[in-house]
Amino acid sequence: MTVTSVVDPRTPVLVGQGQALERDTSAATAPHPVALMAQAVHAAAADAGISLPRDIDAVRVVRLLSWKYDNAAFSLARECGLTAREYAGTPHGGNMPQTLVNLTARQIAAGELDFVVLAGGECSRTRTATKDASLLPWPQPGTTTDAPPTAHIVDDLALLHEEEVRLGIVLPVQLYPLFESALRADAGRSIADHERRIAELWSRFSAVAASNEFAWSRTALSPDDVLRVSSDNRMIGLPYRKVMNSNNQVNMAASLIMCSAQRAQSLGIPRDRWVFPHSGADCHEHQFVSERWSFAATPAIARGGALALELAGVGVDDVSLVDLYSCFPSAVQLGAASLGLDISRTLTLTGGLSFAGGPWNNYVMHAIATAMRRLRESPTEKAFIWANGGYATKHAFGVYAMRPPRDGFRHGSPQSEIDALPRRTLAVGDDAAGEATIEAYTVMHDRDGAPERLIASVLRPDARRAWVSSTDSAIAASFAKGEHVGDRVTLRTSGELAG
Repeated sequence: MTVTSVVDPRTPVLVGQGQALERDTSAATAPHPVALMAQAVHAAAADAGISLPRDIDAVRVVRLLSWKYDNAAFSLARECGLTAREYAGTPHGGNMPQTLVNLTARQIAAGELDFVVLAGGECSRTRTATKDASLLPWPQPGTTTDAPPTAHIVDDLALLHEEEVRLGIVLPVQLYPLFESALRADAGRSIADHERRIAELWSRFSAVAASNEFAWSRTALSPDDVLRVSSDNRMIGLPYRKVMNSNNQVNMAASLIMCSAQRAQSLGIPRDRWVFPHSGADCHEHQFVSERWSFAATPAIARGGALALELAGVGVDDVSLVDLYSCFPSAVQLGAASLGLDISRTLTLTGGLSFAGGPWNNYVMHAIATAMRRLRESPTEKAFIWANGGYATKHAFGVYAMRPPRDGFRHGSPQSEIDALPRRTLAVGDDAAGEATIEAYTVMHDRDGAPERLIASVLRPDARRAWVSSTDSAIAASFAKGEHVGDRVTLRTSGELAG
C-alpha cells in the first residue's frame, strides 16, 4: 500500500531538521549567520535523506539581529544552490518559527506550496567578540544587487506604548522580572521560597541542556548554583541572576524542510522520517503590557494553547513531549499555569534559552527540530510547542506526531475572544499623580552588581495602571531588599515618585 493511499497528498509534513553550532569567534574564520544557516539546511537535507532540489517554492528566514543582509533568504538560497519563487522574512519575535510552520502547513494543505525551506540563525557571539565590524569579512549590505525585495508574509504587531518608550521601559530584561514579582505575590510565597522554586526549575532545564549535543552550555547547575550571586552570575533585574536570562550570545542556526506528503513520497523520503504538524494556533495578549489586566496571568496562552490541543483532538495530558518558551523563569511559569501543566514536569526539550541557547528570534526552530528527533525515537508520542514573542505578548502553538492527523492539519486563532477581555487604562503625565499600590516591580543592577534603577507598575484606586521609573540609587537599593508588592506609594507624575 502506498503512502498516498493512506495520507492525503496535500498533507503537510516535516521531513528534515538540521542544527548548527559554531564556537569559533575568530573574525577571519568564523562563519556569518547565513553561512551557518546553510550548514543547518544541508544537515536538514541529509536528515531527510535527499539532495536538495534545485528549484523549490520558498525559502523563509526568521528575522535576525546579528548581521544585516539585503535579503537573507535570497542569500541563503544562493549559498545552498537553490532557486525559489519566494524569498521571505519575518518580523521580530520568538513566536516566528512556529508561526512559519503554521503558515507553511496551511499553504501546503491548500496547494499553494509544495516544498519549503525554513531557517534562522545568529552569530551574536562572533559579532560581540569582534568589536570592529569592519574586521568581519562578511557580506556587506548593498552588495547583493540582484537580490529581490524580501517578501513579508507575516503581519507585524506594535509592542510598545508611547509612555513605555518615554520612560525607557522597553527591554525584556526589565519586564519579565516584573512578571516574576507578580507571580510571587499572586502565589503568596515568600521571596526565599519563590527564588528556590525558580532555581529548581532552572536547574532542571540545565540538566536537559547537559544531554543536548546542540546546546550552547552543557553544564548542569544545582539550584544553589543558579541562586549564587557571583561575578559570573551577577544580579541583573531582581530577582534574576545572569543565568536566569536568555543567553543570546551564541552562534547557532536551525532549519526545517517542509513539503506535501505527495512530494515527500516522490522524493523517496522514508516514511519513518515524516513528522506531521497536527494543529497550530496563533494569537496575542493585549499588545501593550500597560493594558494587560494582570502581570500574573496570560489569557491568550490559555486560549491559544487550548485551541491548538482541541484542533489536534488531544488534551494536555496526552502530550508527553513539551517545550515551553523559556527566555526567563516567569515565561515558563506563565505558560505552564495557563496551559494546565505541572511546573515540576519536564517542560523543555532542549534545555531552554539560558542553557541550550537563545539565538534571538530563532530558538523555537531548535525546539521543533529537537521535537522531530524525539518523536522519531518514540513514534507513539506527541509533542507540544509554545513559542513566545515580545513580552509574553505574541504566541504560536503547534502539536506534532509521527502518525498523520485524522482530519488534516488544522489551524485557528482565538484573537477575537482575547480582544474582548478587560484591559487596563494607563494613567500618564499629571493624571498619574497621587496614591497608588505596587503590583509588580524589579530593581535593575549595574555591571558591578549595584542597584541602579527601580521599575514598578502601580495601580491607582480607580484601577488604572501607572509606571514608576527611578534612577535614585538609594531608592533602588531600598527596593532590592524585602517584599514590596502591595506597598503604598505616591506619584508626583507618571514615572516619578513624590518626595
